[in-house]
This record gives sequence, structure tokens and C-alpha cells, in this order.
Amino acid sequence: MGLFTLDEARAELDRLRPVLDEIITLRADAAELGAVVHAGGRPSPLGGLPELKAATARLDDLMTEIQQTGAVLKSLAPLLVDFPSDLDGAEVDLCWLEGEPGINWYHRGDLGFAARRPLP
Repeated sequence: MGLFTLDEARAELDRLRPVLDEIITLRADAAELGAVVHAGGRPSPLGGLPELKAATARLDDLMTEIQQTGAVLKSLAPLLVDFPSDLDGAEVDLCWLEGEPGINWYHRGDLGFAARRPLP
């Protein structure tokens, strides 16, 4: 896949919002279901093992959907999505972290999240 311009990355993030929102919900559901299933405790109102398997399968589908856009899902909890780009001739990742309103950060691809900087 190619590189994203800033406008393309922001448009793709907007398009992916429903997918990202569903991942956040399913991630929480799967954590609760997993705790119940593994502890053998009282069933959750969300269900049990069949619902956990369904939530996990759906999460896999959603994560694949993100990857197919050319974006890179770096973390599931919290969600962290990078969009490969070019900034002044340098390869960078435009970076979105769960809870942020949009893409306002970048980092060099070889340095990762620790080197995040605000976009100029």
C-alpha cells in the first residue's frame, strides 16, 4: 500500500470511526466474557463461551478491515493506529490514539510512539 497524505489519513480515520467504536465495545465485552469463562464463575449478562468466541471472531474481522486500508493497527488497548506518510521527505507515521479527536501527531517510523510529536 502507498503512503497517506494528511488529508487522506484524516478522511480514512473518519471512515473508520464506526469500526473503531465497535472494536472498543467488543474489546470490553470480550474482556468481561473472558473473565467469566476463565474463572468459571457466574454467567455474564453478555453470555458465555459462545459469545466470547463470536466477539473474538468479530474483533479479528474488524482489525483486518483496518489493516486492509493501508493503516497499521499498533495496539488494541488502547487503540493506536498509524498511517504511513511522508513529512518533508522523511518517512513518518501519522498517529491516532484512542480518545484523540483526530490525527494531530506523528512520529518517525523507526522510532515509534515514544518519539511522537505534534504535527507542524
